[in-house]
Amino acid sequence: MKGGKSKAKADNKLAVKKRGGETKKAKKAVKDPNKPKRPPSAFFVFMEDFRKTYKEKHPNNKSVAAVGKAGGDKWKQLTDAEKAPFIAKAEKRKQEYEKSMQAYNRKQAGEAADEEESDKSRSEVNDDEEDEDGSAEDDDDDDDDE
Repeated sequence: MKGGKSKAKADNKLAVKKRGGETKKAKKAVKDPNKPKRPPSAFFVFMEDFRKTYKEKHPNNKSVAAVGKAGGDKWKQLTDAEKAPFIAKAEKRKQEYEKSMQAYNRKQAGEAADEEESDKSRSEVNDDEEDEDGSAEDDDDDDDDE
């Protein structure tokens, strides 16, 4: 009889638990396609140039991992002076990104305010049209005071 109990416990442990709720994909927020992309770091700026030269030297190599590994090794070997131009490019791109994000945020804030105003104005326009028809005149809303 002891075996029956342990087997039941084992079945419980092996059972797949169903989550009550949404999956990760459903929880994930929808990305705005108009939002500016984050700027690359100095290493990725370096890799843009390195990929071109590596592919010229090794045209038969199709492995992305090999290019990344070689680029990482080369980056580690560079001195700070050799890294400086890539760091400068990365800083420049970062400043451009910050400017575009500020513009994007202002635009988003403006659109949010415009949507609230436009919803209000639409409802006022619809109320006026309904009042003119005479079909939607409901004064029952004022009866809540009784």
